[in-house]
Amino acid sequence: MEKSKNYHDEQNILNTMKMREVLSTLPAFCKSFFRGIQEFTSARTRLAYAYDIRVFFEFLHDRNPVVAKTEITKLQLGVLDQVTREDIEEYLEYVTYYVKDGKEITNDERAKKRKLSALRSFYNYYYRLEMIGTNPASLVPMPKLHEKEIIRLDPAEVATLLDHVEEGEMLTKRQLAFHEKTKVRDVALMTLLLGTGIRVSECVGLDINDVDFRNNGIKIRRKGGYEAVVYFGEEVEQALLDYMLERRRIIPMEGHEDAFFLSLQNRRLTVRAVENLVKKYAATVTSLKKITPHKLRSTYGTALYQETGDIYLVADVLGHKDVNTTRKHYAAQEDERRRKAANIVKLRSDS
Repeated sequence: MEKSKNYHDEQNILNTMKMREVLSTLPAFCKSFFRGIQEFTSARTRLAYAYDIRVFFEFLHDRNPVVAKTEITKLQLGVLDQVTREDIEEYLEYVTYYVKDGKEITNDERAKKRKLSALRSFYNYYYRLEMIGTNPASLVPMPKLHEKEIIRLDPAEVATLLDHVEEGEMLTKRQLAFHEKTKVRDVALMTLLLGTGIRVSECVGLDINDVDFRNNGIKIRRKGGYEAVVYFGEEVEQALLDYMLERRRIIPMEGHEDAFFLSLQNRRLTVRAVENLVKKYAATVTSLKKITPHKLRSTYGTALYQETGDIYLVADVLGHKDVNTTRKHYAAQEDERRRKAANIVKLRSDS
């Protein structure tokens, strides 16, 4: 019998296979860059870099008459010294909107920043090793990001959402047919996301043995590959226990025996399936907010910060390596707390 697959190891294998496929479409010298960053990046990060760098070479091949004469896979390292700062600026303008294989692709300022970051890492690697003499990517300033208001559910919306997940209110007839089969699982999943703030990848990666009801904790694999334990309260405990009764009666597909959350096909739930599930239920509560699993994470982080006022605790529970990342997300709330502080200390007695 095939051994049950560990979700995270399975994803790393999948990303590694995709990486090999992308590398086969890039110049041969690119392989040394990806080997060079392997020790301090995840397979997922390297794959994202590879996709971005491929778009860059495709842009050069289409727009640069010198590069156009050679197939992308045959390009030599010296081509990087022929690229100018203007070329990279034009590339960033190009990725704002372009068409590939008949599909329109757009990138906002955050996506463009990620693409430039990938290109900077790419150039820095060869420049530091003195394999190229120029580093035009370092001359291009990062796109300025305009702060967006964090979208989250308010407490009343959270309560209504969970009620709808439980009762199936506002669902279509077709959705209700599936709801009868999945509502216990869906309540457990949504309650877990809202009650712990874990990422959707951490949620679908849960194995049965990762859930500890004695201490009310779950062992998850964070971004970066390290393990952490996140604790849950009574509401989450009850929802998970209800689902466990159902889960024990299910015979999983071979290779998915350890998975905690299963699909109707008795396979481990995928990230996309959870995203669709959240979207389906959120649409029954609000049409004004685009709710995703990440927005449920923001909802939890907001509630935790409002209750504790401890930004370091929020950062730790959410798995942010840098507390400044957390502070950036909850800056508006911090400002509100400072405003309240202005009236707390009295300099003179009212009497």
